Amino acid sequence: MYPQQQVQGASQPMMYPYQMGQQMPQQQMPQQQGMQVPPMQSAQPKGYTDFPGMLPEEESYIENILRLNKGKQATIYMTFENNENWNAKVFKGIIEAAGRDHIIISDPDTGMRYLLLMVYLDYITFPEEINYAYPYGGNTTNIPNNNQP
Repeated sequence: MYPQQQVQGASQPMMYPYQMGQQMPQQQMPQQQGMQVPPMQSAQPKGYTDFPGMLPEEESYIENILRLNKGKQATIYMTFENNENWNAKVFKGIIEAAGRDHIIISDPDTGMRYLLLMVYLDYITFPEEINYAYPYGGNTTNIPNNNQP
C-alpha cells in the first residue's frame, strides 16, 4: 500500500517515482545551444594540506593547540557532574596526544597514563610558553606565561 495524502478532504495515494527493487530513473539535463556548464570540481576544504600531520590553518580547536604542544607539561582541570566521590579533579602530566574528544597525558612521577574525555574539560594551564597557530594567519607563535616570577 502507498501512504495516503490528504488533499482538500480527499484521500489520494502518494505516488513514488519507482517501485521497490527498481532503480530510480535518471533525469536528463536539458541541452541548451551555445551554453556549456563546466564540470564541478571537487573542492578541498579551506586550509587543506597534503602533508600528513599538518593541521588545517583555520582550525584553532583545543585538540589542535594541544597537538602543537605535545611533550609539554600541563595541568588539566575537569568537572564531573553528579559524581559524589569527586566533582572536580586536577590532572598533571605531559601531553602525549589529543583528539576531538580526548586528551592523553602521562604522569612522569608515577608513570601512569590518563585518557581524559574533552566533555569534562574546564581549562588547561601550562608552566611554560605554549605554541599556538592563529587560525587565519598560519603563523605559529609562542604565547608566554606571564605568571612566572
